Parts: sequence; C-alpha cells; structure tokens
Amino acid sequence: MTSFPAPLPTVSSPLSPASERWRPHVTVACIVADGARYLMVEEEVNGRLAYNQPAGHLDDGESLARAAVRETLEETGWTVQLQHLVGVHQWRSTEHGDAVLRFSFAARAISHDPAQPLDTGIRRALWLSRDEIAALGDRLRSPLVLQSIDAWLAGSRLPLDTLHWLPDPASP
Repeated sequence: MTSFPAPLPTVSSPLSPASERWRPHVTVACIVADGARYLMVEEEVNGRLAYNQPAGHLDDGESLARAAVRETLEETGWTVQLQHLVGVHQWRSTEHGDAVLRFSFAARAISHDPAQPLDTGIRRALWLSRDEIAALGDRLRSPLVLQSIDAWLAGSRLPLDTLHWLPDPASP
C-alpha cells in the first residue's frame, strides 16, 4: 500500500462565501527550442528586469493550449505550434505570495512577426542557451523557468490529448 503524507490541517478563513474561495493563479508557458537556444522574454516586473519563457495567465473561457499559443504570440511575436505538455508545476510565487499552477508546453516556432506589438512590460524576445539562462540566477522570473527546460531536456513529453477542454455551452 502506498503511503501518502498526512493531510494538512484545515486553515479557517474569514472568506467563506464560495465566490471568495482560495484559487491559485493558473498560468501557461512555452518552451520553444531552436537547437540549443530557447525563446525567452525580458520583461519589467515590479521595477526590475526579469527573464521568463513566454508565459501568462489562462483567460476565462480559454483552453490551456490556446492560452499558451496566445501568450507566446503576444509576448514574442512568434506563432508556435504546440508539440507536448512538458509538465504541471505547483509553486508559491515569491513575487506576490500567491499559489501558481503552471502548465508548461513544448512548442515549435512557425513564424515571426517583428511588427507584432509586444505585451505591456515586455522589453524584448531573445534566444538564449540553457547555460545563459542559468547564469541569469535571481533575474529569472521564477525557478520554474529552469525546471521546465530541464524537464524537457530530460525527456518529459506528455501527449497534448492528455488535456481535455469542454467549451462553455453558453459560448457562441
């Protein structure tokens, strides 16, 4: 029999209505490799420069796959085709203190539109090697940046049909 850790004690909260229940930030990220280089973004976050994969929040009514493709285009000008789900990472952000549930995808670069305006706060898109990314140290937006690349390098590749999306029946 598999032994699981004991459940954590329940923490009472003054926020009891269902509309105010705790929810993690659901985010997506794309690992886009070109040989030994990876597509990254340089962005301004809370007054400092940080580096991340193309990544962002899942929008209401959007599939995880669609969010990953959209965020990559908005942050880099690159249109990508998803190839695999690399992993799902759970983390508490040191930036805002909230829990983050991040879905990391591997994607192939299809085309680039240099005229595409980049999201607010994004300074530029750039291609870096894993060593160059690791050398950024605490300038990485989160430890998930290297964890995702290392998972991909280790062969973590789940089929995209692992994820299922049921559109809202009220949507057109």
